[in-house]
Amino acid sequence: MKRICAAEAIGTGLIVATVVGSGIMAARLSNGNMGIALLANSIATGAMLYLLITLFAPISGAHFNPAVTLLAAPRREWPGRIAAQIGGGVIGTMVAQAMFGLPLLQPGATARTGGAIWLAEGLATCGLLLTIRLGGALRATAVPALVAGWIVAAYWFTSSTSFANPAVTIARALTDSFAGIRPVDVPPFLAAQLAGALLGHHLAGWLLGPSSPLQTQESPIP
Repeated sequence: MKRICAAEAIGTGLIVATVVGSGIMAARLSNGNMGIALLANSIATGAMLYLLITLFAPISGAHFNPAVTLLAAPRREWPGRIAAQIGGGVIGTMVAQAMFGLPLLQPGATARTGGAIWLAEGLATCGLLLTIRLGGALRATAVPALVAGWIVAAYWFTSSTSFANPAVTIARALTDSFAGIRPVDVPPFLAAQLAGALLGHHLAGWLLGPSSPLQTQESPIP
């Protein structure tokens, strides 16, 4: 369990460091062109997801996401995994901030609220769980690419830019940068993500049917 928690903390931390760090770098280099900044941010995040899922799936299942852990891991593993994911995410924010000479922790100031954005977060997380379960059952070796592809696409077609991860959302509330979110906006994001995750999980189960070889905690998932 120690190795599993370490893998989850490291993986989630690197995802957050990538999201926050590439966001800061992109904002500085894009001269105010937010489209270019988002493109750079999404490419970096997708690449890191592919790498981390490929490397860490054999160790921990590469959840890196409490919504995934709640639906894929045994209940006895929930506290350790989720604490590792949240703690790793916060450290990832601190590392990214430090690399760019910013205060280690800053409350986010970017407003991300309203029904449209909550709907987008629910859809982003629903699609993520659907991708994970269908990919795990039908083409497990492709899951790293499938998940990375979904997240990069969801950056662009959802109005929320696809957080799709409670641990990452909490960590992003601690940076006042391109990737930030106001702390007050976090609770509805988490509710939308968990609702979307449940929907995606059960929709995948229905599509696959009771006889399909569904993957559980051993699946390579983000």
